[in-house]
Formats: sequence, structure tokens, C-alpha cells
Amino acid sequence: MVHCPGCETTLEASADIEFVEMDSTTGILAASKRFYVANCSECGRTLGSGVAGAKAGGGGAV
Repeated sequence: MVHCPGCETTLEASADIEFVEMDSTTGILAASKRFYVANCSECGRTLGSGVAGAKAGGGGAV
């Protein structure tokens, strides 16, 4: 079983993890990308993160 390193809560169901989308506009083309963090629902500790593709209408090159 997987446990949160912050509070030792057992992470058994999708409700035990909160996914939060964070925006960031960076780069030469100013393309907006979607960044995600996965947090423990019990204590809020960040367990991981990732990047998704560019958002529609994100301000890329025209």
C-alpha cells in the first residue's frame, strides 16, 4: 500500500489525492502550458507534479 510521506495516511482511493492545475506562461513563444500537482487530501503535501500540453488559446505564435 502507498502512504503519504508527510502524514502516513494510506492512499487507497482517488479521493485520497487532490489534483490541482496551475497555469504558467513561459518561453520564447509565450505558450501557456498546464502544470499539475498531486497533493495528499489529508495534509496537503505535494506528492508529485507533471506538465500537460499547451492550452487552447494560450498565446502561442500566430
